[in-house]
Amino acid sequence: STTRHPLVCVNGVVLILLGCDWYVDDFTEKYYFGEVFLITLPIAVIQQVKQDFREPLSWRYPEPPAEEEPQFPPNFELKTPAPVESVSAICGENSVRVEAKNDLLGIGKPVLAADVTLGGCPATGEDSEAQVLIFESELHGCGSQLLTFTYVFTLLYTPSPLGNSPIVRGREVSVNIQCHYQRKHDVSSGLLKPTWTPFIESKSSEESLYFCLKLMTDDWKFTHPNPQFLLGDMIKFEASVKQFQHIPLRVIVDSCVATVVPNVDTVPRYTFLGNSGCLFDSQLTGSSSQFLPRSQDDKVQFEVEAFRFDQDNSGMLYITCSLRATAAASAVTSTNKDCSFADGWRESSGNHRVCSCCDMDCGKGSGSDLLRTGRSTWSSPLEEERTVGPIIVKDRPL
Repeated sequence: STTRHPLVCVNGVVLILLGCDWYVDDFTEKYYFGEVFLITLPIAVIQQVKQDFREPLSWRYPEPPAEEEPQFPPNFELKTPAPVESVSAICGENSVRVEAKNDLLGIGKPVLAADVTLGGCPATGEDSEAQVLIFESELHGCGSQLLTFTYVFTLLYTPSPLGNSPIVRGREVSVNIQCHYQRKHDVSSGLLKPTWTPFIESKSSEESLYFCLKLMTDDWKFTHPNPQFLLGDMIKFEASVKQFQHIPLRVIVDSCVATVVPNVDTVPRYTFLGNSGCLFDSQLTGSSSQFLPRSQDDKVQFEVEAFRFDQDNSGMLYITCSLRATAAASAVTSTNKDCSFADGWRESSGNHRVCSCCDMDCGKGSGSDLLRTGRSTWSSPLEEERTVGPIIVKDRPL
């Protein structure tokens, strides 16, 4: 065979195989060399170098755009929804019928009949044509309250969760329903138009009547500086009237109403004095409330045992009284009196027979006797409403 010089590269070293001859074993197909000489020649060694990225990146996230100031519409006003007239009531002699629209909330969606009750009583019927729920009850049923011949019912709507979810799309609704009936006592507060001033309210004008109603200290000498009381305390009131340059006057307390807000037309309310000078509280609750004997005609003092309205945690009271002036020389009558109840009706002056009408209708007094005194015109009314409050009544600590 022809002599050749094979080259072999091993670990970066070139091996030149030199020999006299070389042959191939045909049987094994292996190459055999004679003498072998190793000659190493240096070659360039190429090493892979890891690229270095330690230089800081010049790229940055872009800055967020500046927030735009919100633009509000000019003269924006929240819409005040119109009252929803969805409940009506018919008061009978012995029963009441209440109709509540299926769309009780006025939002275009009917409520579930099971969610609406009248004082805990379910609907007794449903008018599919009129789309109303019907509730019928006796006056003493379904949790009604009797407030001085006014039966008060409460229509309750408590929305239940929608399907299996924990959400509702409605709100609880409580509607007071009142049935007013002919009363034995003239204690209507429909004509009361008080102007509210805390603690003491009085009104005067030149050469006119001056009415005043205020809270007094326990010794009746001073105006009460802090109208806070505990249950069981006696709240002391003094009503007075003055009219300059005229005949002596007597003040009469025709009626008094207690409320939790300065509005006599709200519920709850408690008429504890009425019928032209009858203090009902002592008769209705067995309290020690009473008129005191008069020391002056132009002043009348009475005290009422402190109370709070049921289910009201504020303990706040406003007392509105209707005061009337009459001539001091006029006689004590069924319409000009100060009557309290203690084992029977008693008048503070001792003329107890004038109190016999307190369980009936005593009529309404007027200032006509003043008009007969030679003064044909007056620059102010002969009767006014005065309010004290807020009065705070707290629980007595145990």
